[in-house]
Amino acid sequence: MPVTPMLSAQDWDAIGLSLRLAASTTAILLLLATPLAWWLAHTRSRVRALVGAVVALPLVLPPTVLGFYLLVSLGPQGWVGQAMQSMGWGLLPFSFGGLLLGSVIYSLPFAVQPLQHAFESMGRRPLEVAATLRASPWAAFWRVALPLARPGYVSAAILSFAHTVGEFGVVLMLGGNIPGQTQVVSTQIYGHVEAMAYGQAHALSLGMVLFALLVLLALGLVQRRQRGVLA
Repeated sequence: MPVTPMLSAQDWDAIGLSLRLAASTTAILLLLATPLAWWLAHTRSRVRALVGAVVALPLVLPPTVLGFYLLVSLGPQGWVGQAMQSMGWGLLPFSFGGLLLGSVIYSLPFAVQPLQHAFESMGRRPLEVAATLRASPWAAFWRVALPLARPGYVSAAILSFAHTVGEFGVVLMLGGNIPGQTQVVSTQIYGHVEAMAYGQAHALSLGMVLFALLVLLALGLVQRRQRGVLA
């Protein structure tokens, strides 16, 4: 079948919304994942294993299941949805805010795990040395831990961004496929296939394949540089 090289205005809108969603999700995840990953890397709490399992749950849970429970809890009959309505706030399902919340939850392990690994790899020695130089724990974290964990932050950002761009199940369940509002690249491809517009589906799908390839190449480069630093 011939591939249509030109993308429609609706396709470009879906691409723009996907990039906006991925950028917003990545920024939020880096903020949320930093204290969580630090705690998981250093705590000896008995609930560490449970918290780690909950964080990693999206890795093994079907995205439609996660999307379904988010839809139910955030909907007008759900406890979160009812609480939001009682405070005069709007409902999140089928809105960009709903997509953002679902993306943050679904991509959480892709931000936490690289950061946790980076914090664990550096050990406690650099922080102990900083303490002997009279650096406060906060100063030691900002001036020592964060620079040493930079490869972990790069990996977390790349993985979170790419994973959000490629989402389908959570996005479709929680946001539907509303043009200009919740229609992202993955759901736009689905819509093209349903309409038997295979040329446009090919064009968008090829773009996703190239994007995924670039992500893997970038991750490989980061990992090689990290091994070089450790060596």
